[in-house]
Amino acid sequence: MTDRDRAAGPRRRLRRLQRRLTLAYTLTTLVGVSVLSWLVIHTDGRSWRNAEFDEMLRHAAVSTSLIYYTDAGVQLDGLRDDESTRGRHQVFVLLSRTRIGTPAKGVADGAGKATTGRTAAGRATDEVRTTGAVRPTGRARPAGPGGLDRVFTSGSRSVPVSDERIAALARTAMDEDVTVREEVPAGARTAYAVARPFYHDETQETTGAVVVIGDPGLRMAEHTRLTYAVLTGSGLLTLLAAFTGHLLSGRSLRPAWQALEAQERLLADAAHELRTPVAIMRSSMDVAGTDPRNLPTHLPRIRRATDRLTDVVENVLTRGRLQDSAASFSPVPLRLDQLVEDACGELPPGRLTLTLRLDESVVDADPALTRVAVRNLLDNALRHGRTPGDPHGGAEIDVSVRGHTVSVADRGPGVAAEELPELTERFRSRGGGSGIGLSLVREIAAAHGGTLTARPRPGGGAAFLLALGPAGQARHARAGTS
Repeated sequence: MTDRDRAAGPRRRLRRLQRRLTLAYTLTTLVGVSVLSWLVIHTDGRSWRNAEFDEMLRHAAVSTSLIYYTDAGVQLDGLRDDESTRGRHQVFVLLSRTRIGTPAKGVADGAGKATTGRTAAGRATDEVRTTGAVRPTGRARPAGPGGLDRVFTSGSRSVPVSDERIAALARTAMDEDVTVREEVPAGARTAYAVARPFYHDETQETTGAVVVIGDPGLRMAEHTRLTYAVLTGSGLLTLLAAFTGHLLSGRSLRPAWQALEAQERLLADAAHELRTPVAIMRSSMDVAGTDPRNLPTHLPRIRRATDRLTDVVENVLTRGRLQDSAASFSPVPLRLDQLVEDACGELPPGRLTLTLRLDESVVDADPALTRVAVRNLLDNALRHGRTPGDPHGGAEIDVSVRGHTVSVADRGPGVAAEELPELTERFRSRGGGSGIGLSLVREIAAAHGGTLTARPRPGGGAAFLLALGPAGQARHARAGTS
């Protein structure tokens, strides 16, 4: 399995996690929007239903108030031209045969033929036969069981509610002496019905009922349009939530992506850096194993590889600190000149000409990271800055501290300023090294709000300048990059 395959596993898991977060966010939004949509649609439908019933109740109340009794009997003339019987609702008036005695003129008698009815006062009336808004019946028709005759019908039968159902509603209102409101079947649809009893003016006896039938479909068109609008808006909102959830989940997982990339870089650095010293040690031990008498000649080489291995481990751990959270970065007031002097004192003995010009300087920096940066600059000067023409391979190094800047100059082949970005990339070196040293110095400088620059040195060679940020800037720089 290659490194790319190993890295693909965590990346796939992160992508799968992002999809799951997006799905969870979308489903949560969908549930919330669905509940809210149901509440809006249900509340609006109930409001339209209540409004329809309220209007029907008003028509029933007005109709019953227009029915009155005289010596001639029940009078329905007030219903003919009233708005309550000329609207879109159907109004039925049903009279009880048993409670009023002889039926009115135009109401069918027991034998089924039209007669001149008599009221309780014994006078004839023919108010059932009407024209205009009130449909003439010709004669009163039985409306169903219970001895009820339908004596008045307004409008046309647009809602097919059965006569038996209308009579049952009227009988319930009369028997219980209450206003009845129900939803009744009307063919394949459902209709609204209101039944209200009316009374004899003198005896106050319940003599009949007014039944109002309404078609909910005529008024529910607005509710249907609202339903479509709410459902369309809910769908669009859910799509927007899915898109937003995808963006937010990606943003929330950005630290995980960065940590994964940092881990991959750290592992790549470790593998790349450790390969060379381990190979040197192994080859030296293999050669020494063939002839133990030559072991002393290989010990210095093994020791140098061990020292190099120590430096590699320290650099890799330092890079891990830089890639870790801000909690591992601890800038404090630091005497930069003393730290540089101590680092120069750790240089290995040899043919080295070291010149120090250290001005007293206090910076706000992390001591461990700053020490690693200075040590890498010195190691780079020792490795690549040997004086040309020196048969012993000696190095001439000038180190200075001025303000917040550390300068390490050598007499090597030199480096142009435009070549510095390439040299500070990982695994890019002019030869003899791994290339992680200068890249680590650049990262340490950036963490402190500073920079790493290079310039030609007068007389040959190169000078590397590590500039740390002023006091207080290191914390802000690290906070902005963590």
